[in-house]
Amino acid sequence: MSVLARLVDSPLAERVILALVLVNAVTLGLETSPSAMAQWGGLLHALDQAILAVFVAEIAARLVVRRAAFFRDPWSVFDFVVVAIALVPATGPLQVVRALRVLRVFRLITLAPSLKRVVGALIGALPGMGSIVLLLALVLYVFAVMATHLYGADMPDKFGNLGISIYTLFQLVTLDGWSGEIVKPAMETHPYAWVFFIIFILVTSFTVFNLFIGVVVNAMQAEHELELTEKTGRPPVSMDDLMQELKKLRAEVARLDGAGRPPA
Repeated sequence: MSVLARLVDSPLAERVILALVLVNAVTLGLETSPSAMAQWGGLLHALDQAILAVFVAEIAARLVVRRAAFFRDPWSVFDFVVVAIALVPATGPLQVVRALRVLRVFRLITLAPSLKRVVGALIGALPGMGSIVLLLALVLYVFAVMATHLYGADMPDKFGNLGISIYTLFQLVTLDGWSGEIVKPAMETHPYAWVFFIIFILVTSFTVFNLFIGVVVNAMQAEHELELTEKTGRPPVSMDDLMQELKKLRAEVARLDGAGRPPA
């Protein structure tokens, strides 16, 4: 058991699995090419099955070594699910599972610490993102109601009802064809329509999305601080802590300076 545990946790094994994930990503991409499949289809399929067998053996070894602790690690569970999906027969109604085999490429996340930190930060940012998504939905709804009343009669294909208006405004959020397809046609009958749409774009595409970025950056900073705490055994020094220490140092210097002066 100790030999198997050393093998599972060895850097060499991690590098081998990482290399196989990269090779598997290339083979899965080549399988989408008819010409590649016509020439090397048998080889690609055999290589894919061989790599899958190695992945199954690796997951089985980790299960044997870590037992119940394996399922307490979310990254291990992720690896297990990704490999298990590839074992489901891709026939009949389960044909869609064949397309899900490419999820094996996501194992790169569990093998690269930097990617794990990024994903962990994104997951940590989800609660904050929920509030921003709610704000964005509220803004979309309010502007969609206004747009339906203002432009629904002249542009029924873009603002004919609330649902269509929300879809059109969401297109504006992505800035896809916002000028030629939406704003300029609206200005043909409403010359000042650009004011409405520019305000909407500024509120959503710039302000709200910058809030998204801020939440993600804060989450990544928190993830980085957590990593430093795990490495050093003590939390990182914050700006508030530095200011407190500076105040104490100034007070101590002032006390020593006063004590060292001769009496008048």
